[in-house]
Amino acid sequence: MKTTILLTGHNGYLGKELLRNLNTNNIIIKTCSRSNHSDFSIDLSNKIPNFNYKFDVVIHSAGKAHSIPKYKDEVDSFYYVNVQGTRNLLNGLSSNIPKQFVFISSVSVYGLIEGENIKEICPLIANDPYGKSKIEAEGIVKMWCDKNNVVCTILRLPLVIGINPPGNFGAMIRGIKKGYYFNIGGGRAKKSVVLASDIAKYILKAAEVGGIYNLTDGIHPSFYELSKCISHHLDKSFVPNMPLFIAKILAIIGDIIGNNFPINTYKFSKITSTLTFDDTNARIIFGWNPNPVLESFKLHEDA
Repeated sequence: MKTTILLTGHNGYLGKELLRNLNTNNIIIKTCSRSNHSDFSIDLSNKIPNFNYKFDVVIHSAGKAHSIPKYKDEVDSFYYVNVQGTRNLLNGLSSNIPKQFVFISSVSVYGLIEGENIKEICPLIANDPYGKSKIEAEGIVKMWCDKNNVVCTILRLPLVIGINPPGNFGAMIRGIKKGYYFNIGGGRAKKSVVLASDIAKYILKAAEVGGIYNLTDGIHPSFYELSKCISHHLDKSFVPNMPLFIAKILAIIGDIIGNNFPINTYKFSKITSTLTFDDTNARIIFGWNPNPVLESFKLHEDA
């Protein structure tokens, strides 16, 4: 018997990795997104889909990615995409209940800028639009799964790393490539990271058992180690360092100038603070054994 999967957000960064790795002879994948190239082309943020199909597993990867909104409509879009979109998806599945549901969440739900080995039982205190939307969506998913006797899995992800990444890691790569990236205070702050390919490799194992899990590579590299790794791939021999006191002054200037300045006090705090998460539960319960990012990261497919 083949396993039938509904994958939302297949055009996204993680979605593409999931689609590429799960597309095997034993699996039938149906996609759902706003793209006309999807099996179910629909904007989940404002419509309830009409699925005429029975799925074994639903992987809800679609969502508005973490960013700092500038305007009210950008704030509102986190709710419409991440919360209302999730609600509409679940309503569309109500006539054909799947066996398993996987929701791609984020460690942003914890609402923390610093901390070490944060566990899943840590309170969810995020108050930014993205973190709040993920908290609310998690609650909706858990309630729906409990009501319909569906195995519920929630994966809280840190920085996801892979080929041609978007977001902060992509910006870091571009900065090192062009020579304008620098570490601050030696780049000693550590961050949890995880390879997109490892998420794809283990996601169906997690789906079988259910639960809420942080996923990391277990190494939590520092900014210095990440920048050194990227530099090696780019054949760069040196990543400059900025002393803390200079960076603090520039951050204050950035607060005054605004978003066009490369650093402000919020970014300074994130760059200089260690923030790591504990993935012990995943390792014990479904055998999570990821690759270390520093050893396995590639800039290109053929790297």
